[in-house]
Amino acid sequence: MIFNSFVFLLFIFLFFSFWKLANKKDKSRWIYITIASFVFYGWWDWRFLFLIIGSGLIDFFAGKAIVKFPNYRKHFFILSLLGNIGSLAVFKYSSFFASIIDRGFFAAGIQINLQEQIPEFALIVPVGISFYTFQSMSYTIDIYRNRLSPVKNVFHFFAYLSMFPQLVAGPIIRAKDILGQLLQERKANAIQIWHGTKLVAYGFFQKTAIADNLSTIVNDAFSEKASFSSSEFWWITMLCFAFQIYFDFSGYSLIARGTAKWMGYHFKMNFNHPYLATSMKDFWSRWHISLSTWFRDYVYIPLGGSKNGKLNAHKNMWVTMIISGLWHGASFTFIIWGMVHAFFLSVERIFNGAKTFPKNRISDLLMFVLVLFQVLLAWVFFRANDVQQAIHIVGTLFLFTTESGIFSVYTAAILFLCLGILSELTYYLKCKSERVKNISKINWVEVFTVSFCVFSSIYFRGPEAAFIYFQF
Repeated sequence: MIFNSFVFLLFIFLFFSFWKLANKKDKSRWIYITIASFVFYGWWDWRFLFLIIGSGLIDFFAGKAIVKFPNYRKHFFILSLLGNIGSLAVFKYSSFFASIIDRGFFAAGIQINLQEQIPEFALIVPVGISFYTFQSMSYTIDIYRNRLSPVKNVFHFFAYLSMFPQLVAGPIIRAKDILGQLLQERKANAIQIWHGTKLVAYGFFQKTAIADNLSTIVNDAFSEKASFSSSEFWWITMLCFAFQIYFDFSGYSLIARGTAKWMGYHFKMNFNHPYLATSMKDFWSRWHISLSTWFRDYVYIPLGGSKNGKLNAHKNMWVTMIISGLWHGASFTFIIWGMVHAFFLSVERIFNGAKTFPKNRISDLLMFVLVLFQVLLAWVFFRANDVQQAIHIVGTLFLFTTESGIFSVYTAAILFLCLGILSELTYYLKCKSERVKNISKINWVEVFTVSFCVFSSIYFRGPEAAFIYFQF
C-alpha cells in the first residue's frame, strides 16, 4: 500500500474513523496501531508479516532479558544483533554475496553456482526491511547501553516498531522519542491537524507533481535505449535525478510526519534543505537525518569516532560510509557511492583542518556549488544500473560536449526542476518566517498554498510509482 494510491486514502479514512475510540486506553491504542500497521504492511505481501513479527519478538524479549538477567545481558544483546543482521543477510544480501563467491571460485577455475542454490523465499526483499530492522536494533542497543528501559507490553513495542506512517521508508524513529508519546492519549488540536494537513499536502505535491514526472525523464535516460550521450545531457539528467530522489523521499517523510500529526504524534524532521549545504558534512546533517544520525550514534562513535588521532577518524568515517552505501542496496554501485562520499568528506576534513578558505559569502557560494557538484557526481553511482554504466556516465560528464535536440527533449525537465526549486525555496523561506514570527494561526496564504499543492498533485500527477526508498 503506497501513500499515493486510492487504497491508502481509504485506509486513512477507516483508520481515523475509529481512532478516537481506540485512543482512549493504552492497550487499545497500541493494539489498534499494531493491527492497522500490519494491515498496511501486509497489503504488499502478507508473508512479509512473519519477518517483522519474528524479528520484533526477538528484540522485545531480548530487551527484557538484558535487564532481567544481568549476568547474561551480553548474550541476549548478541542474540538481538544476530537476529537483525541475520535477517538482512538472508533476505537482502544473500544473492549479492553468493554472486561474489561464485565469481571468486570461477576466477580460480571452479564453478559452484552458489547463487542458484539460494531458496526462492530469500530472493524476495521485504519492503522497508532496512528501516524497521535498524529501528528495532536501536531499541536493544539503547537498553544494553542503559539508556532505555524495556517496555512491558508487546503491543506497546510493536506500536513503536510498526507504526504505519513511517514503517517502510522512515523516518527511523528512536524508541526514546516515541514510546513515551504512546503512553498517553494524544489529541491533535485544530492547529496540529492543520499543520499535519500542510505537511501531507506538500508531501504529495513533492511526490506526484515533481518526483514522479522527473522519474520518467531519468528512467528514459538510464534505459538501454537512451540515444543521447553528451555531457550536457548527463548533467541535466543528474540534476533531474538529484531533485527526483530528494522530492520523492522528502515527500514521503512529510506525508509520514503529517499523518503522525493527525494522530497527535511528533516525528522529527528528516530533511532540512540539503541542497543548500555549503559543505559535505553540512549536507549529511541535512539529508536523511534519521539515518545519518543512526550511523553516527551506532556505528561511527562506537568505532571510536574522531578520537585516537586523525587517521583513525578517517578510517571510521570510511567504514561508516561504506556500510551506509551497503545499507541502501546489495550492489557495488551503492558501495562505491558510499566511498565517493567518504572520499569527499576526507578531503574536506583535511582542508578544513588547515583552515584553507576564509569564511564569507563568496566562499559560501563557491562551497555551495562545489558541494552540489560532488553530490551530483556521487548520485551517478547511486542511480546507475551497474558500475560500467556509472563509469561511462562519469567519463561523459567531463567531455563537455553538446547535442542538438536536447533542449526540446528536456523542456519538461527544466520546467519541473524550476517548479521544484521554486517550491523548495518558498518552503524554506516560509519556515524561516515561521520561526521568527512564531505563527500559530491559520491564514489565507497557507490555505492557498495547500490548495495549490492539492491541485498540482492531481493535475500534474506523473505516472504512479512507488517511493524510491521502498526498495531499501
